[in-house]
Order: sequence, then C-alpha cells, then structure tokens
Amino acid sequence: TFLGLALAAWLAATRCSGLRQEAARLNREFDVVQGATLTLLGLIVGFTFSMALDRYEQRKGLESAESAAISTAWLRADLLPAEDRQKVRALLLQYVDSRVAYFDTRMPSRTREALAGSRQLQAEMWAAVTAHAKANPTSLTTLAVSGIGEVVKSAGDSEAAWNNRIPGTAWLLMAAMAVFATLLVGIGLDEGHGFSRMLLVLPLVIATAFFLIADVESPRMGIIRVVPENLVALSHSLRGS
Repeated sequence: TFLGLALAAWLAATRCSGLRQEAARLNREFDVVQGATLTLLGLIVGFTFSMALDRYEQRKGLESAESAAISTAWLRADLLPAEDRQKVRALLLQYVDSRVAYFDTRMPSRTREALAGSRQLQAEMWAAVTAHAKANPTSLTTLAVSGIGEVVKSAGDSEAAWNNRIPGTAWLLMAAMAVFATLLVGIGLDEGHGFSRMLLVLPLVIATAFFLIADVESPRMGIIRVVPENLVALSHSLRGS
C-alpha cells in the first residue's frame, strides 16, 4: 500500500503538469475537492476500523461463551450414569484441546484438521448423551443433552464469527479512495516544486491505518490475535479437577 500510494504521489507531482496548472487556476474549488476527499477517506477508514474492532470483540466474546458452554456441559455430566459421565468428560477434555488448537493454529491445513477433530468429538459427545436420554427420558437427562447442544452451538457461532471478514470489495473501494486522495495531494503542489519527501507522509499514514485494520480484522495472522485464554484456563481447571 505504501509503495503504491508513494508511486501515485510521485506521478501526480512530476507527470501531471496540466492538472497542476488547472488546480492552481481553480485554487479555491480545488481546495474544496481535496479537503472533501481527504475527509471522506478519513471517515471511511475510521468506519472500517470500527467494523474490524467490532469483529475482534465479537470473536473474543464468543471464545469466552464457548468456554462457559463447555464448563456447563462438564457439570451437567454429573446427571448421567457413571459410565456415561466418564465417557462424556473424557470427550470434553479432548474437545477443549481441539478448540484451543483451532484458535491457536495459523496454518490452513492445521485449521481444517482441528475443525474436523472438533466436529468428530461433537458427534461422539452427542451420541453419548442421547443414547442414555432415549433410554431414560427425564428432565435431568434433558439438561445433560442441552448442555452438549450448547457446546455445539457455541462452536458454530465462533466459526461463523471467524469467517466473517470485511468484504474484498470494501477494501478495493477504500484503496481506490486512498489513491485518489494521494493524487490530489500531489496535484496540489505548485508548478516547479517537483516531488517532495513530505508527500510520503500521507502514503505512510494511510498504509499504517490499513495495516492496523487488516491486523485487527484478521483472526489468525498478524500481531493482534484472539488468544484462547479462557479455553486454556478451562483445560487446566478440568484436568486439575
């Protein structure tokens, strides 16, 4: 982004003499267009960052909700017979590890493996609780079944949130606005001044803003990531109990 915008600023400052002459002739009108474009770009960048931050907070909240659902299912396993209880809790321990792996991994192949493992364990847990519930349909077994159902639902919500990204079209439109804004800044230079290093400030600022948005918006890559702290703590707690 920085190199592309720097190139746009250089082209506007060194190759668009006709446009610079027209901008100098329409000084007041050009200032209005330039200011409006930069203001609109700032609003769009701020709005997009707000979208990315909302998605980041949503993913963090759903990770916490997933941990709470697993903890509830663990407690409700006490309502099952001893054999089924031990089986469900053993599966829940494996399931917590698979969810931690899903949140932690950055490689697409490992993500698919963790997701497949989670879904397999979900099916096994569901079969374990429903087998007893069908044979003994009581309000207590219903609670155990609903606990596992909430575990499955919370995982689906998390996966949907992680796949909810800012559309590529929005990125393209924002990039196009950044190019136009940079071109207008370069065109606004007085004739004969040539390219100034000060023109690199705007591309650097815009590129940094784009980097921050992309980093917050990306659930796996980058510096700012959703760390499964609640799931890791839950795993230690369940094994300690």
